[in-house]
Amino acid sequence: MINKKIETVNSVQSSLSREDDSFTALSTSALLAKSSVPYSHRRIADNYVIIKRVYKFQAVQSRISNSELQLLKKYDFNTLEFSTIKQINEELSYLKKWSTSSNDLLRKDADNLLQIRSKELKYIVASRYSTVTDEIYNGYKALEKYFEEISKFYSPVC
Repeated sequence: MINKKIETVNSVQSSLSREDDSFTALSTSALLAKSSVPYSHRRIADNYVIIKRVYKFQAVQSRISNSELQLLKKYDFNTLEFSTIKQINEELSYLKKWSTSSNDLLRKDADNLLQIRSKELKYIVASRYSTVTDEIYNGYKALEKYFEEISKFYSPVC
């Protein structure tokens, strides 16, 4: 069994904002995207943005499989429908670190986890956000903002 060490990430918050302030939290997603981003993250983001632009997710996307759900649980991640912006920002920070790790298994899992997140986001958008039942669980906004910021194909018009 490989010992995994997860570092604690303390989120920085403006003194003028509240904990549930989604603008500040989404700004954190944008800042995460501005620091060094692994190539695999850019590739996944480009794929998401191109599909969103061309197909607009009109076709129903599939939900994640049981094996994908098990991988999320292995790293203590909730599904995207039950994740807050703060949780997703922390996950993105972990995934960025893990994607550049010297541990091959951790690097592979990090890329797979981001692929799963992309698949979940496609499903949420395709279902017109009907799967998100509580306003607290809006982590999909942080993930989408992150993808838009790191993709070379994104333009604010799309």
